[in-house]
Amino acid sequence: QVQLVESGGGLVQPGGSLRLSCAASGNILSINVMRWYRQAPGKERELVASITSGGDINYADFVKGRFTISRDNAKNSAYLQMNSLKPEDTAVYFCDAIVMDTSRYLRRYWGQGTQVTVSS
Repeated sequence: QVQLVESGGGLVQPGGSLRLSCAASGNILSINVMRWYRQAPGKERELVASITSGGDINYADFVKGRFTISRDNAKNSAYLQMNSLKPEDTAVYFCDAIVMDTSRYLRRYWGQGTQVTVSS
């Protein structure tokens, strides 16, 4: 089994910053891609950013220039640095990963999410 745990969410004022972390643990051989999604109340879950094991990165247009995704392969972790936060960034942020576990199958795992609230 593989577990993903997000942390770092909270309440921040508009224009502020937060850094989210996603740590994967368990029977991991390798992690292909790690991604951050978010889901606001009443809205569908949307992709925020992704990063491959080789460091290829993609961002949604609505976070380009404000958010930065990174990862530490040795720690099986990914991070999302969020700057210039706006009220519309308020959502539950989820991490997912495509993992090759010790069964040698690729599987997708999700974290439980962390709440980010941007409000004055």
